[in-house]
Amino acid sequence: MTTYAALLRGINVGGKKKLPMAELRRLMDGLGHDGVRTHLQSGQAVFTSGHGDEESLAAELADAIEKHFGFSVDVIVRDHAYLEAVAAACPFPAAELEAKQLHVTYFSAPVDAARFAEIDREAYLPEEFRLGERELYLYAPDGLGRSKLAEHLAKPRINKGVVATTRNWNTVVKLVELTAE
Repeated sequence: MTTYAALLRGINVGGKKKLPMAELRRLMDGLGHDGVRTHLQSGQAVFTSGHGDEESLAAELADAIEKHFGFSVDVIVRDHAYLEAVAAACPFPAAELEAKQLHVTYFSAPVDAARFAEIDREAYLPEEFRLGERELYLYAPDGLGRSKLAEHLAKPRINKGVVATTRNWNTVVKLVELTAE
């Protein structure tokens, strides 16, 4: 059995795509997953499964959500080892920053630096980003809601062909903890 986190994109935000966490837990239980727990209302679920891989589990959950709730939701599934490695590889001094200043965007597939080549990094300072293989670290000193760089990074041409969902540092750390249990 492997422990995973499911990251749902864009649910329970601004009254749209309402997805009660208790119903999500029941739905995931019905898919045969064990130990299903949710974290916050913004779309994180932790579970164990002995079947499938990250991509097939994400597709299975996305399909079940659409059938049950009547709307589509992008889902990324990652295992504990990956989540732990992402937290450990943070290129910014996470312990010295407020959680609202540091974010990780998880991608559904590897992304290369060419995708971000047109961004004039100097123009966004002191905001910065660093790219991993399937993740992007964003330092936004004034928070995500005021970040011009985050707004630019979210443009469809940059994220074309991949699902991207962002979590603040508190959630990044909490998912590592929850999947370790």
